Amino acid sequence: MNYEPIVKPPPERMPVTPNLIGYEAVGDAFRWDDIRAELDGLPGGGLNIAYECIDRHLTTDRKDKVAMLWEAKDGRAETYTFAQMAAGSNKAANALRSLGVEKGDRVFVFLERVPELYFTVFGTLKLGAVIGPLFSAFGPDAVRDRLADSEAKVLLTSPDLWARVKDIRADLPRLQHVVILDRRGGGDVPEGTVAWADVFDAQSEEFEIEVTDPEDFAIMHYTSGTTGKPKGAAHVHMAVMGHYATAKYVLDLHDDDVYWCTADPGWVTGTSYGMFGPWSNGATSLVYEGGFAAGHWYSLIEKYRVTVWYTAPTAIRMLMKAGEELPRKRDLSSLRYVCSVGEPLNPEGVLWGQKAFDLPIHDNWWQTETGSILIANYPAMDIRPGSMGRSFPGIEPAIIDDDGNELPPGEEGDLAVRPGWPSMFRTYWNNQELYESRFRNGWYITGDRARRDADGYF
Repeated sequence: MNYEPIVKPPPERMPVTPNLIGYEAVGDAFRWDDIRAELDGLPGGGLNIAYECIDRHLTTDRKDKVAMLWEAKDGRAETYTFAQMAAGSNKAANALRSLGVEKGDRVFVFLERVPELYFTVFGTLKLGAVIGPLFSAFGPDAVRDRLADSEAKVLLTSPDLWARVKDIRADLPRLQHVVILDRRGGGDVPEGTVAWADVFDAQSEEFEIEVTDPEDFAIMHYTSGTTGKPKGAAHVHMAVMGHYATAKYVLDLHDDDVYWCTADPGWVTGTSYGMFGPWSNGATSLVYEGGFAAGHWYSLIEKYRVTVWYTAPTAIRMLMKAGEELPRKRDLSSLRYVCSVGEPLNPEGVLWGQKAFDLPIHDNWWQTETGSILIANYPAMDIRPGSMGRSFPGIEPAIIDDDGNELPPGEEGDLAVRPGWPSMFRTYWNNQELYESRFRNGWYITGDRARRDADGYF
């Protein structure tokens, strides 16, 4: 079915001028060096994701701005300013150092979306160690495979999640510490584990960030493992350039936005755009501990006056099943921009957004391996329903054949990208041969099939 291009959001729902206007002009002038200059960096040319997301705001009027609006499953709410995020992540860095974590060591978090998870992610990065987030729904095999492959030194988890996977401990000789975060309190610490409070509470709120090179490893996300063992895509601190730039120009974050990314931190969207993208731009982010519930999701948007919402096609389909009347019962007028990622968003989903929110839904494309958005529908451009949009400035994607030759518009082939963008993964952990197999004739081969039209929409 053919759909007419539609412009979105409509002018009356765009209270701010989009950060990207004039796609061709921006693309012609775009330089990654200019993006690097918008970040602070560390002395001597260093770069650290945690510093760019949190600590650099302490020297600005954002110091006391709310960084995280957190709501628990039971409705309890907490807020954290950038100064408080810095203090919490400094305490986490000191706690990890007290456990013997050093630069380059791997620290994994297996938690639901609680503030301590975010403190630990940034504390690990400040220490120069490598953070590995795990999806809280994983079972024993998935957790064991990832901890074993990465040779993780520390795992932070909760009593309930540890009870689910505790039998894996004997298979992980390199795992030195299991730290238990008990937010409910009152329970005994399982044998062979350490209480989070015992290693965190007394720590200093001061910490001198380890000087990290842009090419030092920072975070590793394991692919889902649907074909063979999961593979650890390892990213470096330079990736923050991609997170920052795409959150600015694709997610269109402005200083007054309240942003909500529904992705779990166990997946790359939940870190790249649940943490690094918004906070490197100084945005306020909503974090909800609980899972999907259409009515409650709408109540959260209404309560916190969410302006930019980033979710997934699976969630959109479930919202569609819940009907158009449900969102009409809430005041969702704060929303100005809705985006989606994770799999192709069907045209009906794009158009449903207009019916439910008076806003079409903007699809975009990227992968665990790419680290940040590479192709997108931008707020000031026409959407062609069924298309994932046009390439991000500074990114060169193409449709190629089996020999690496570019195909003309309209022909289906392998979606490929010229290597060299900042957030590109640098290896599959312990599997460099597999990593190198993903490149052919000067292209990164994404594994996806696509086509491009004459106007550059993929």
